[in-house]
Amino acid sequence: MSARPVALVTGSGTGVGAATVARLAARGWDVVVNYTKSEAEAQATAAACREAGADVLVVRADVARDDECRALVRAAVEHHGRLDALVNNAGVTSFAGPDNWDAIDEATFKRVVGVNAGGSFQMIRAAAPHLKTAQGSIVNVSSIAGSLGIGSSVAYIASKGALNAMTLYFARALAPHVRVNAVCPGLIDTRWFAVGIGAERAAQVQAAYEARAPLQRAATADDVAEAVVWLIDGARMVTGELLLLDGGMHLGGTVPVPGARS
Repeated sequence: MSARPVALVTGSGTGVGAATVARLAARGWDVVVNYTKSEAEAQATAAACREAGADVLVVRADVARDDECRALVRAAVEHHGRLDALVNNAGVTSFAGPDNWDAIDEATFKRVVGVNAGGSFQMIRAAAPHLKTAQGSIVNVSSIAGSLGIGSSVAYIASKGALNAMTLYFARALAPHVRVNAVCPGLIDTRWFAVGIGAERAAQVQAAYEARAPLQRAATADDVAEAVVWLIDGARMVTGELLLLDGGMHLGGTVPVPGARS
């Protein structure tokens, strides 16, 4: 069994997930890096964590599949001998504005909700017994989309609203043994966003966001990771919290909604 605490972070090959495992490794945690498609990036993330002294397991798994969620948790516990934290970070979207609902067909809606909400549920269900033993913590990476009803598409908004509600449910259901919280970023300056709507449109949306947000900046992956790690490794009296990380955008006004790339 690892003498160090162990965290499993889904979707941790790139972006927020990669920044989270890097911060945890630097704080003395061992980690499980999970990916679905980004194998090269996941291996590079794992190598950086190992340089920081962490014991790292890399596992490919699609969190939309319950059997793969169970196998991922099983592999983590078999390798490390324990599980102290779960971060549900894996997420997908489909970019479609309110004038283009037909872009969200049945399969797309089910996939987005299935990964973002269903996958988080399946991971929590699989990990809960081990987290209870460890008196551990869960952090769901959600979005202000789930609270404000704005975002990349109606499917994404629905999935994050469900994730926020599940955060509150599991905070009650797993107490007092496991703390459950969510971070809810606004716009994050990542490759994922730029690829989704194109670099030029992404730059325009980010500039408009930063002009309207009270703090006048979009979050970075490391900004979000900092909050996730605090909830895992420091916030001992915090559970059932939906922590907004939007630069104050929720205080008023509306967020520009990115449409699909033309």
